[in-house]
Amino acid sequence: MLTAARLGAAALSAALLAGVAAGPALADSPSPAAAVPDGLYGKSDPTYDGVWRQSLALTALTAAKIIPADSAVDWLTGQQCADGGWPSYRAAGAACDAKTEDSNATAVAIQALVALGGHQPAVDKGVQWLKANQNADGSWPYNPGNPGDANSTGLAVNALFAARTDPAGVAKPGTGGAAGKNAFDGLARFQLGCTAPVDQRGAFAYQPDPAAGTLAPNTLASAQAALAAAGGHLPVATSVHADATPKALACADGSAPATIPHNESGEAVSAYLGAQLAAGDDHLTLTTPGADPKPDYTATAWAALALIQSGHPEQATDAVDWLEGQGTTWTRNGTDAAATASLLLVSQAAHRSTADLTGQLTALGPAPKGGAAAAEATPVKKKSDGMGQFWLIIVGLLIGVGGGLLLSLQRKRNPNL
Repeated sequence: MLTAARLGAAALSAALLAGVAAGPALADSPSPAAAVPDGLYGKSDPTYDGVWRQSLALTALTAAKIIPADSAVDWLTGQQCADGGWPSYRAAGAACDAKTEDSNATAVAIQALVALGGHQPAVDKGVQWLKANQNADGSWPYNPGNPGDANSTGLAVNALFAARTDPAGVAKPGTGGAAGKNAFDGLARFQLGCTAPVDQRGAFAYQPDPAAGTLAPNTLASAQAALAAAGGHLPVATSVHADATPKALACADGSAPATIPHNESGEAVSAYLGAQLAAGDDHLTLTTPGADPKPDYTATAWAALALIQSGHPEQATDAVDWLEGQGTTWTRNGTDAAATASLLLVSQAAHRSTADLTGQLTALGPAPKGGAAAAEATPVKKKSDGMGQFWLIIVGLLIGVGGGLLLSLQRKRNPNL
């Protein structure tokens, strides 16, 4: 997920203590905090988000035409386990543990390696891991063996799109030879349809209520699942324009399907997100049990990406403006690698100026091999410097000659000069 520190460990902990499913579970933290390895972007403890922030950084910088350092790419590929999955972070020399490999890290790593190019074997292994760890209902959990959630399922679908694997064909075999539920089916089970209140239709729940099975809209789940519903992946680079306003879900009395068809899913969630952004002063809000509501930069970023992907860039304009206006706070003055990469991905998708963000993100990792940032990092003396001095001399001589001629003419006209 595109989160501030993978959902924000403090916010997630508060939600879990309150017994509310607010986001994917995080692995237990080792003590003391893990050291930051060479090649990794950012200087904070990588335990929870090492692979996540590295993948976002590499994806964003590659989209900015920067060639990352080998050490940065090698660190990401070195985190992959033999079965194809990625954990959130694995210390150097530590063995892989299948229980701590997660679909979120695997999904963004796949997208980063696709963007970089030249890593097809690792991409293929990652896709196979996703297929092997898909639930029977078509969804994906954060860690294997758990119930699926909208955020993780959306990210897995993003990765499949990036790897040019049709999500409609990714399904576990059903019982008794029946066809299994595919990835689109898994995503659809979290989306609120025509039986929901009008202002909630199109939204995604994080998970169904364990007891009642009902769905409650969740802004972060909606924003992250929306990019998958729109058929997109990172980096978002689309020039398709649809109608200015997303089409709300059409619900005829007595004829609405139980779940929203895939071909209507992206528009339905875009309409929901557009309404939420308009009502929230151009941003989405994080509501955590026991805490005051606060702006959700992560959800707003995903919402903007999804709206642009779905062909509604005008609907995303004000949200992008808001994110860029809050950039210093969100990125902690450009020191938070995940947030800086996320904002850069949004600005790239919206075709905004990205030079400053690219420079900030580049500075958080090893010096790149090539691209604009590499040229700026290692300035060289221009070959034309000597020629420039030569022309200055010529211009000076011409000015001197011209001045002399002018004085001579003046004296001819006035001998007293």
